[in-house]
Amino acid sequence: MAYKMGMRAAANLPRRSLVVLPIVAGGLACPALWLLLLAPWHLRAEDATYVYTVQVSAVVQTSPVPQITLNWEPDPYGATNYAIWRKAKDDPTWGSPIASLDGSALSYTDTNVAVGSAYEYQIIKSALLGYIGTGYIYSGINAPLTESRGTLLLVVATNATASLSNELARLQSDLIGDGWLVQRSDVSTNDTPESVHSVITNAFYADPLHVNTVFLFGHVPALQSGNLSYDDHQPTRAMPADAYYGDVTNDWPTDLAPTNDLSFLPSDVTLMVGRVDLFNMPSEGDEVSLLRNYLNKDHNWRTKLVTVPRQALMGNVDGDRNGEADAASGYRNFAPFVGLSNLTEADVESDNLDNERWISLAATHTYLWAYGCGGGSPDSIGGLGTNCAPGTTNPPCSYMYSTDVVGQDAKAVFVLFFGSWFAEWDDQDDLMRSVLATPSLGLTSCESGRPHWFCHHMGLGETIGYSTRLSMNNSTLYQTQSNKFARAVFISLMGDPTLRMDPVAPPGGLTATVQTNAVALTWSASADNVLGYHVCRASTPAGPFVRLTSSLVAGTNYTDSALPAGVYTYMIRAVALEVNPSGSYFDPSQGVFLTVTNPAITIVLGRSANGLKLSWNSSPGMSFHVLGASNLIQPNWSILSGSLTATNAITSWIDTNANGQAQRFYRVASP
Repeated sequence: MAYKMGMRAAANLPRRSLVVLPIVAGGLACPALWLLLLAPWHLRAEDATYVYTVQVSAVVQTSPVPQITLNWEPDPYGATNYAIWRKAKDDPTWGSPIASLDGSALSYTDTNVAVGSAYEYQIIKSALLGYIGTGYIYSGINAPLTESRGTLLLVVATNATASLSNELARLQSDLIGDGWLVQRSDVSTNDTPESVHSVITNAFYADPLHVNTVFLFGHVPALQSGNLSYDDHQPTRAMPADAYYGDVTNDWPTDLAPTNDLSFLPSDVTLMVGRVDLFNMPSEGDEVSLLRNYLNKDHNWRTKLVTVPRQALMGNVDGDRNGEADAASGYRNFAPFVGLSNLTEADVESDNLDNERWISLAATHTYLWAYGCGGGSPDSIGGLGTNCAPGTTNPPCSYMYSTDVVGQDAKAVFVLFFGSWFAEWDDQDDLMRSVLATPSLGLTSCESGRPHWFCHHMGLGETIGYSTRLSMNNSTLYQTQSNKFARAVFISLMGDPTLRMDPVAPPGGLTATVQTNAVALTWSASADNVLGYHVCRASTPAGPFVRLTSSLVAGTNYTDSALPAGVYTYMIRAVALEVNPSGSYFDPSQGVFLTVTNPAITIVLGRSANGLKLSWNSSPGMSFHVLGASNLIQPNWSILSGSLTATNAITSWIDTNANGQAQRFYRVASP
């Protein structure tokens, strides 16, 4: 049966036992321990894989003393020790443990923390039966706001995207509104991977301090590299290697046969890379329609036109696989995102419970995260669906096809799968890419289990692209019981690499009233409970934007004063304090934009019977005053007029003292 995971008492032990034989002196086993190992087979439709993790979440507080409390569940088989490390996000090593706790410990409180900072924690459990469990969390107390994210290279295959100009322009605007500078490069599906790589590396070396991400959109050519069989299927073979596009060191040879090219990364990947490629998905729809729908989903997620409960779905057919524990990727990653009480386990065995299969739950519920593993083919996975084996009507009828994912509209935003052939995402009607083809929600997918992925930084607002690059480069910094094929070239992200987990509803209805030397902005409030708004300005809609507000604006208006004449684009972003099972951080919304022209004031002088008449362009309701000086060197100008309110397009004022002046210079200012 499907069930919610929570605190597991000793009476609710995992169904698939660990293969550990209890031996004592003389060759006799302890009867009580035999019962501990055998009883779980009859107690609960659950699985032992989670014991190879530490499913950690956090509770933070600012007063009376700032602290971060890490919480986890007891190991049902018993733990001997929990060791805890802490480091800064970008530190390359963990150093020494900050704590070593008894195996009965269920929490750790860190008081050596500061409000406004974030910390990365590693917890390694030593189990009584000899295995280890690992957990990771990126936690903080009111962790700082991230506004500028760097420069993204948007590489677009134009063969099938000519009719998507409006949607792609909206994507670029959305990216800019999330803090990115965007450089678009168009390529052809018929180009070579080497030529596309040259486009990327040339852009990187033109601005290496800022270019950090590559978004491949459409059927951008894919390099085939390596000689691998990560899934134990023969023959060994080359696989699509998008990590190549993140490599800027030019130490990746591509002049050999694909199977003679690299199987593992030659050096760390520099750029975050993600791909949205819906070519050759005939059972799901035509390429252009699928790409358009993806861009619509992407926009809806960013702007919070759709909302998803903070919950995750697990479908673990493989079990612990003698300690390899593929599904640990889900159990480990999801706890800091949704908490254990919001993690649902799909039924993977009972043929009479089709409504509790992974696909059935994903079709009838919505999930922020989902994981599924089982026997795979390019377009299917066993144990997660309700179809019988191909060509038969015999049970078990538990296959899920890519057509099920799309046809039943599996509703999960971020999806991790593991199964045979899944790394070769370029097959027809591919299961991995079917997530991106779903009508409603699916935005990213990846193959996680060989090797494992580590996404915990997303708990405090990082992008899925950051998790991709980290997982590509990981060797031993992030540990698991088993992590086969670490740094393999096939590690890749299907989906937009810039997506974040916690969107905030943006403000709306941005309008401007142009005054002389000023622009008055007003907007409608965010639908979320936000702390306030930041106002930014740029000389072009593409940015870069400079924040004008030193602190959040509590209301819904702002005036940009002392503004020279010119054309300006304004961006308003709401900011919320996001609190989740990882901690708390300041989270910005997408920006909303408005371009305005602040015209120069043109003064026309003319004589009148009473003196010198000044006339200038204006708008009804604008306020002005006239200043004068005897020369342009003196720093202080005198106010000559009182406040003048415009009633039409031209405003005039007469200087009745002009005739007594040898010379006078005039300025008109507003307000």
